Amino acid sequence: MRTVLLDGDCGGAEACRRLGVHLEVATAINLDALWDVLRTDARGPFEIVWRDHAAAQARLGPEYDRLVALFARLAAERRDVRVTLA
Repeated sequence: MRTVLLDGDCGGAEACRRLGVHLEVATAINLDALWDVLRTDARGPFEIVWRDHAAAQARLGPEYDRLVALFARLAAERRDVRVTLA
């Protein structure tokens, strides 16, 4: 199983910048488009692990809740996808 790691604590300025850019791009292009890609185009099995996800909440604001809801829905609809908020 492949693992996609999101690190809410970032582990350093460069890593934090990259995570921020990825999430900003995802929200800028529309979470509906991200949903479509993850639901139909991303090959499974894979796991999304979001470490220190609570640390990202302050930076992302309302987008955090939307991403968490999207990941929960994805895990509920695809048996080959697991989402872990750690």
